[in-house]
Amino acid sequence: MQTTDPARTLKWYAVLAAIFFGIVPAVMVAMLVARGNTPRSVGFLLIGGVPLLLAGFAGIAQGFRAADPAHAERRLRQGMAFIAGADVLLLGGNALIRMMAG
Repeated sequence: MQTTDPARTLKWYAVLAAIFFGIVPAVMVAMLVARGNTPRSVGFLLIGGVPLLLAGFAGIAQGFRAADPAHAERRLRQGMAFIAGADVLLLGGNALIRMMAG
């Protein structure tokens, strides 16, 4: 009988989520603000988005270190949820501010 880790696949998805939905959008919005290609109020979104990303990265790291697969799965899902929230805040807020600015 082979025992498999149910959180093994989720670990791959967590890493991909951290890269494509965490790091890339945050860097993209930060570069837009630094270059002045977007309204300055978009920079305030980074104040809320970066802590959410850090909480997501911490949750994913705890999920990788957890010995119990159920606990690891819960931490990985929670970390990805924080990253998704930061993504919505950064990219959705950027879009809304740009639409209101004209």
